[in-house]
Amino acid sequence: MTEQVRAATPVPTRRVPVWDNARFLCVTLVVIGHGIQRQTADSDAALTLYLFIYAWHMPAFAVISGYFSKPGPPTARQMKRVITDILLPYMIMEAIWSLVQFLVEGQGNLNPTRPSWTLWFLLALGIFRLVLPYLALLRWPLLWAVIISVGVGYLENVDTTFSLSRALGILPFFVLGWKLNEWGLVDRWRGLVRYDWGVRAAATGVLLAFAIVLWVNIDLWREIDLRFWFFYDRSYNDLGDVAWWSGLVRLALLGLAVVLSAAFFVLVPRRHTWMTGFGQATMYVYLLHSFVLYPIRETGVLRDEASSATWLLGMVLAGIAISIALSSPLVRRVFHPLIEPKPRWLFVDGQSGKPGASRTDPTGSRRN
Repeated sequence: MTEQVRAATPVPTRRVPVWDNARFLCVTLVVIGHGIQRQTADSDAALTLYLFIYAWHMPAFAVISGYFSKPGPPTARQMKRVITDILLPYMIMEAIWSLVQFLVEGQGNLNPTRPSWTLWFLLALGIFRLVLPYLALLRWPLLWAVIISVGVGYLENVDTTFSLSRALGILPFFVLGWKLNEWGLVDRWRGLVRYDWGVRAAATGVLLAFAIVLWVNIDLWREIDLRFWFFYDRSYNDLGDVAWWSGLVRLALLGLAVVLSAAFFVLVPRRHTWMTGFGQATMYVYLLHSFVLYPIRETGVLRDEASSATWLLGMVLAGIAISIALSSPLVRRVFHPLIEPKPRWLFVDGQSGKPGASRTDPTGSRRN
């Protein structure tokens, strides 16, 4: 009888610190990128840092989310969690954003088909979960995801409605994350000891080389508006004169993002660190940081003289501080009903579909 009870008792999943560390670093880069965006108009240093971040930080986030996704047909519990983890938080935050814009700007249009600011990624995660089971049925799913990403840029009627253009644009990274789990490459890297420092040195060199290329050619990147290519939300025609080779540019950027993301993951600490616990609250940081940055961005204080190196460093440090603050237990306790709603009344069986012990949120963060 005792053995039967033990067999029926679920074994708790051991937390892997590298993923919590990676999640916190990625979401902090999101905050920093949004924080310095206004400074890029007047500062080459800010634009260099902005391009450096945007070249790979959301692709890396998509890789993490894909790593913790399951390709099979969704169960009833998984379908409920799409509602509780993605759709409900999206509708709640979208309604709040519309109210804020009405109170501050005198205009607010509640239009769920057009996500406000950072909310696009929630809808993208929903699209990823919808598409993955079908891609998993095909041979070479990663190749098909790349073809979809490159091909959608030629279609002008695919835009930011329901975040479709962006979701399809970064779909390859989500699929890559799922395949990395299947291939077991991350587990092999975690067990690598002999060539550890050599690989880390190479990864550091890749990131530094990319930063130097950005800085040396910053006038060119500003002239061609390179930053818009990293958003994956516009057709090639909207980015300039469409040509047959425009898809090759996106293909090159996809490859670049993979290389830079790989270098980032190699450098992420694999042991438990001061930021590991914060990695369990990435959804709170992602959804709430825009409300903190909104008044700073809209008042115009980050222009002209405020674009100096000192102000840039200040905003970087502020971004780190915001990420830490929004990851705190107090913030999670206060905003839990908004970020993690439990609408048992909404479902016919009276259950919200959330396990009692632990769960994995849409960004792949396993929380108690």
